Amino acid sequence: MQRVYGAQNEMCLATQQLSKQLLAYEKQHFALGKGDEEVISTLHYFSKVVDELNILHSELAKQLADTMVLPIIQFREKDLTEVSTLKDLFGLASNEHDVSMAKYSRLPKRKENEKLKAEVAKEVANARRKQHLSSLQYYCALNALQYRKRVAMMEPMLGYTRGQINFFKKGAEMFSKRMDRFLSSVSDMVQSIQGELDAETEKMRVSQQDLIAVNESVYTPDSDVTSPAINRNLIQKAGYLNLRNKTGLVTTTWERLYFFTQGGNLMCQPRGAVAGGLIQDLDNCSVMAVDCEDRRYCFQITTPTGKAGITLQAESKKEYEEWISAINNISRQIYLTDNPEAAAIKLNQTALQAVTPITSFGKKHEVHHPSQNVKNMENDKIIPSESAGIQDSSQLIAPGTPIQFDIVLPATEFLDQNRGGRRANPFGESEDSSKDEVEDSLLQQMFVVRFLGSMAVQSDDTSEVIYEAMRQVLAARAIHNIFRMTESHLMVTSKNLRLIDPQTQVTRTSFELATVTQYAAHQDNRRLIGFVVHLSETLGEESMSAYVFESNTEGEKICYAISLGKEIIEAQKDPEALAQLMKSMPLTNDGKFMLLNDQSEEDGTIHEEGEESEA
Repeated sequence: MQRVYGAQNEMCLATQQLSKQLLAYEKQHFALGKGDEEVISTLHYFSKVVDELNILHSELAKQLADTMVLPIIQFREKDLTEVSTLKDLFGLASNEHDVSMAKYSRLPKRKENEKLKAEVAKEVANARRKQHLSSLQYYCALNALQYRKRVAMMEPMLGYTRGQINFFKKGAEMFSKRMDRFLSSVSDMVQSIQGELDAETEKMRVSQQDLIAVNESVYTPDSDVTSPAINRNLIQKAGYLNLRNKTGLVTTTWERLYFFTQGGNLMCQPRGAVAGGLIQDLDNCSVMAVDCEDRRYCFQITTPTGKAGITLQAESKKEYEEWISAINNISRQIYLTDNPEAAAIKLNQTALQAVTPITSFGKKHEVHHPSQNVKNMENDKIIPSESAGIQDSSQLIAPGTPIQFDIVLPATEFLDQNRGGRRANPFGESEDSSKDEVEDSLLQQMFVVRFLGSMAVQSDDTSEVIYEAMRQVLAARAIHNIFRMTESHLMVTSKNLRLIDPQTQVTRTSFELATVTQYAAHQDNRRLIGFVVHLSETLGEESMSAYVFESNTEGEKICYAISLGKEIIEAQKDPEALAQLMKSMPLTNDGKFMLLNDQSEEDGTIHEEGEESEA
């Protein structure tokens, strides 16, 4: 169009070029493309008109300057420049917001300076308000551009066409009434677009006024820290997080980036990037809250192999809880189901029910097992393990009882091995005084077990307390993604139960067999074994604890060994009974009791590697 105005002597060449430009408009790309189809079809028709007007030459300086050149210059110099300026302002506001958020993220979680926290929070709110306002202005300018760009292309052509028709006397002969109707419809369309622009401008102006009048708490991070509305059924999540990066052996930096989940992957998209990149494969991963550099709301993603992955920090408690829940749901591959949302809801409801005490036990064993009868060594009476009535679970285990998932910390175990003397353990039991006691025992049976957990119980009258302890321990492991188990050798003798470290052969803990009042194997999973230990405290108080293990062999074999050990203890009180028992049971070459078909199987399981846990 500039060439038409500046080189009238080359009018023919200029109009030919203009016709080509009109056809090429459809290849132009704008941020928003609303209504472009209408404009493209109209410009195609105008291209034909320009070809027809190519033969006409005239001085159109003033008319072309007012009706064709000026709107194009205004669109280029005013509208496009305004959009570019607002984009730069939005970028500056975003940078200020990042700086304020970085300052807010560095606030310590303990002994905080309330005045400093309030100042930083107010600074974050002001930065967010400024960022939000600049983004709305930028968005308003983009919305206006989609209308102005259409007007900026059609209005000059309308003026140019009318100027040509009015200037030449032959215009009436060259153009029919159909052309006049077309030009009239184009003019109406331009006015309609202008009306839509005015309505959109008014709408955005009202939105900006509402933004100015909104409460500051909307922009304050973590404004509802006491009871935020947390959605734990998410299967996808997106938002800004702080990523911890190691810059040296002991130094770290935190970078605020945009993260989002896509299928089973955690993606990260830096500012200005066209697309996000893979950060972590979340399938079968675990996530847990961690304390990191005195920062709040930190959590760590661990790979399926147990290797520590990335450490992230959320900006609020709500985001912190929802990110952990979403990653937990994705790690279980819920997104692959037909209805992921319903599967996530069902999973969380099942997890909640798993730690809610139940009031009845549906399934009972009707077949006699060695674990069903326990002898009381104080009054020489047989106490049935199943009580006559069904007890409530709260009578067996108090609600909210903590669960211990490990026998002893590795660091403590290392110190105990190198310290000498009698080592302490978290069970409150003493180590065997010497190996002579084991050698003097009439029964020695070794089993490979893995410790799952222990907890205090309120009753040892029935084996149901063991089943309830198994249920709560396994449910807690599933909910908190605890997969690590401590493997030990369980030595069953006629005097005690000993847990031995398989590598160092150090006794981790031992229980006098007389203190074991209940023992049972799981009704469905035969490899789960548990027992209850009844101890007397120093102040005359009594405590009962249930211990849950997973064995490489059937749990009933361990129960049988414990039952045999108790029978030996009882028989040792009467020499005749002991002699009768020794006649009825097979003995080894050194005079010890031998369990038929147990030792060979157990030896095979000790050397077996890579066996998958059923717990």
